[in-house]
Amino acid sequence: MRTVKLADITVPVIGQGTWYMGEDPGQRAREVAALQQGIELGLNLIDTAEMYAEGGAEEVVGQAIAGRRDQVFVVSKVYPHNASRKGVPAACERSLKRLGTDCIDLYLLHWRGQYPLEETVEAFERLREAGKIRRWGVSNFDTDDLRELHNPDCATNQVLYNPAQRGIEFDLLPWSQKRQLPTMAYCPLAQAGRLLKHQTLIEIAERHGATPAQVSLAWVTRQEGVIAIPKAVDPEHVAAAASLTLTSEDLRAIDRAFPPPTRKQHLAMV
Repeated sequence: MRTVKLADITVPVIGQGTWYMGEDPGQRAREVAALQQGIELGLNLIDTAEMYAEGGAEEVVGQAIAGRRDQVFVVSKVYPHNASRKGVPAACERSLKRLGTDCIDLYLLHWRGQYPLEETVEAFERLREAGKIRRWGVSNFDTDDLRELHNPDCATNQVLYNPAQRGIEFDLLPWSQKRQLPTMAYCPLAQAGRLLKHQTLIEIAERHGATPAQVSLAWVTRQEGVIAIPKAVDPEHVAAAASLTLTSEDLRAIDRAFPPPTRKQHLAMV
């Protein structure tokens, strides 16, 4: 598995997302099993958030990593309305309990809200000093937001990125790469995997004996410092995407189907 340097550690270029997990109790066993299979295949970065199923996804992750916590890099996120000086530590304690761990490897501000960034960062730093989190970062921040943040301790920025959503390539991604700030790409297969039915990706996949999902993930992670976090559904196929190398012909075909941005775009979010 290829890796990316994130702060003081290396993580796989493809992790496991958990959005929509924990919503249906009848799916709990399957979701836990998928995450555990992914860990065994080297997809040991797991991304979750207190927002996902209002803590339900964190509970799924907690069950999946029980007995193997030292093998996993856990990422979770705090709601903006909890991002105050008092709200952050309280939210973190709830997440720690649901995850069944005493420390979160990477804790993110899910998106900007009403509280000043300085207040949220102060709360993050206190959590790190207390050993409750190891690193902190942000999510859904555009270039101007990162300039305002202006903090070298920010470990990553998690944003929407896939072939159909390429806006970050115009300025945000180059800005981050220049400063060696890793980007975590959520929805790398688009919402509900819509990209997987696109004819261009199907044709490229057929040439490589791969799947459209593997093509999309290989495309996202071709960029320096980018980590993809697709929802853990078929870990074996997801893991195989890390070894798929797209040709220049493949990349040109994707550019024709999904033209790269030619101007600044509003940061896309879902």
